[in-house]
Amino acid sequence: MTAYITIPSFCQGIQCFADSLPEFATYGTQPAIEAGQTAIASPSDPRAAYQTLLAADALRYLTLQITASKQSGHPGGFASIAEAIAALVMLGHKNILTEVGHHAPGFYSNMFLDRSLEDMGIQTVQQMRERFREMHGLLGHLSGQIPGLLNPAGPLGQGQHFAMAGAKLHPGILFPVTIGDGGLGEPYIMSSFGHFHTAFPHITNFLPILVWNGYSQEHHSMVSTKTNEAMIQYWEGNSFEEVILVNAKDFDDTNQPGDYVDSTQFSFKNRLEFVQELLAATHQAAQSALGGKLTVLIVKQLKGAGVHKRGAKSHNLYPGDNTEKDYIVSALQERALTPEGWQLVRTNFERAAGGPASGHVVTEKEIPVPELGQLPLTEYPVKGDKKVATTAMGELIVHVGKTDPNFLLTNADGNAASGINNVNIGLKILHPTPDEDYFQGPQGQVYEPLSEDACAGLAAGLALFGARTLWCSYESFAINGLPIWQTVTQAMAELRRPTPSTITLFTAGALEQGRNGWTHQRPEIENYFAAMMRNGNIFPLFPCDANSIQVCYEWALGTKNKGITITASKSPLPVRTTLDQTRQALQDGGIILHETEGKQKVVFAVIGDMPLIPTFEAALELEDEGIGVRIVSVINPRRLYRPTDVAWETCTEKDSHFLDDVGFDRLFAGDALIGITGGASALLEPVMLRSTCKRDTFAWKRGETASSAGEIMAYNGLRAENLAKRAEELLGR
Repeated sequence: MTAYITIPSFCQGIQCFADSLPEFATYGTQPAIEAGQTAIASPSDPRAAYQTLLAADALRYLTLQITASKQSGHPGGFASIAEAIAALVMLGHKNILTEVGHHAPGFYSNMFLDRSLEDMGIQTVQQMRERFREMHGLLGHLSGQIPGLLNPAGPLGQGQHFAMAGAKLHPGILFPVTIGDGGLGEPYIMSSFGHFHTAFPHITNFLPILVWNGYSQEHHSMVSTKTNEAMIQYWEGNSFEEVILVNAKDFDDTNQPGDYVDSTQFSFKNRLEFVQELLAATHQAAQSALGGKLTVLIVKQLKGAGVHKRGAKSHNLYPGDNTEKDYIVSALQERALTPEGWQLVRTNFERAAGGPASGHVVTEKEIPVPELGQLPLTEYPVKGDKKVATTAMGELIVHVGKTDPNFLLTNADGNAASGINNVNIGLKILHPTPDEDYFQGPQGQVYEPLSEDACAGLAAGLALFGARTLWCSYESFAINGLPIWQTVTQAMAELRRPTPSTITLFTAGALEQGRNGWTHQRPEIENYFAAMMRNGNIFPLFPCDANSIQVCYEWALGTKNKGITITASKSPLPVRTTLDQTRQALQDGGIILHETEGKQKVVFAVIGDMPLIPTFEAALELEDEGIGVRIVSVINPRRLYRPTDVAWETCTEKDSHFLDDVGFDRLFAGDALIGITGGASALLEPVMLRSTCKRDTFAWKRGETASSAGEIMAYNGLRAENLAKRAEELLGR
């Protein structure tokens, strides 16, 4: 390295520099993105292609060096798409998403080059190396706290939901999303594209970019066997109008074997031709997507291109794969830039799109949402006629949708089947075919793909991006959409801005679905929510009647950055509370529905609405024997934990309210305590943790075909005589 060259300060920590770069004097003396501009002037400019190539090598270099610094991480997959990422940036597109969590170090490198990471105190390569895979640093998978990055990514098959959400909320902005060929079918990528495009045919400003590199995590990808023609036909067969394929093999002048090759091994002339073609193709794809065509860009290049190994062996590093290993050093030397090259790339990246992504991508700003005004709550008389809770909530949903045009409700099982056909009537099912018999039309706000992943994905994605949504499901099927909802709630806990909470309505719980058998009786999802409560921003709510559910939804709408599940029956049930009682229960965790005195006191802590039926029957038996009974409806169990049980203080939007010991004893102190739920027992944990009296639980065991809710409750031991008998045993009778 020439002694008089000044190394840019951000390069501190770079292990290898090149002495020179080919053709730099011809194509590298001035940035291709001119001062005051936000993108290259033309994709056909050789200078732009040359500097895109340098940017791709810079991305590969950083990705490999930061992962090797910790002997951990995933450089190979991102390496095969580095040219396309560089091309997007040079073309001025920075709202880039991914469904591949293993591309995280490459995305961090992208944010480093455009200076976004400076917002979290990372100004040099050395600092990036030190903070990779460290707490409060650059996590192994994309999260919600990294400046400039739009979406969390980890479980495969999710990123397209965020791209479509962004496209819906921000017309005229391109949302590219990289999709790994190993995860192409994981789980429902193409079907979610298909339903969205049918529902919103005019929204095409999202651009899937298939990373077709031939390998999955530990083996050949299943789509590696497809021919180019078959891959094109696959996307065309799924309604994509513009399918653009760039194949590195077409530029290979080194006789690499197989269909998947490494462009970094080409002669410099052919490398430049490949990048020129890809830059033009990326521009064409972007213009097509922004111009109203459903478009995909497919980049076919060998996994691990330009890093330490190729194929699946490049996927991740293992202990011992450090920056001193000869094969790591060799790869870094091959990708090394001169100090001038690094400065050129940095200048282009910070100019692209008008500045660092951390100040320009859509998720760095809070979207204003319309004021909802006074919700049309209806207070039904206590002990009056039975009411369907979900139908009562439906009236509020309609109000939200009519007030907020961005609001979307998603439901795979049908609103009518969940007792909220009033929502279909008020907001209409979204379908290109108008039909008043089915309350559907092209401007509807009810999105109904027959896929829980697509329902949860779009609803959660829109909420993360700043819009109000509601994901509705049968409790038994919601498990199929939970992974992305769980990912989003974790991202919301870390997010750098406030956003509407992601809210759900789960109906037709296990107790209501007897005639459909065990396939519809799967309340195990409640155990997930029980575990997630400790995250700090998860609130499972269990309203006990039609008044209670309205207040639960009212409260949820006023929150930020939380995951709130509302679980209720679609059957007519007694009204047991006033609106104000549930408002208090949301603060205290529960509400006393019934209390009598006696020589001894048994407390029933009940989660859900239907389990209250046998509980009240058991109370009559016990009271006939002179035993005092208190029935507490547990509506917001998260409030019943102790502050030290929950990671609330680590959340962006902190909620530090927990019921104190005096309040807890007021609700649950007695001579015996029985926790009762028609679902999973884990939700009773906060009650059982704090109670000091003799106690037991009654909960769901297993599904069976039954003719009524009472029969399925009896099958699971939730019978009045069982509750009364166990209470007497705990009391020593």
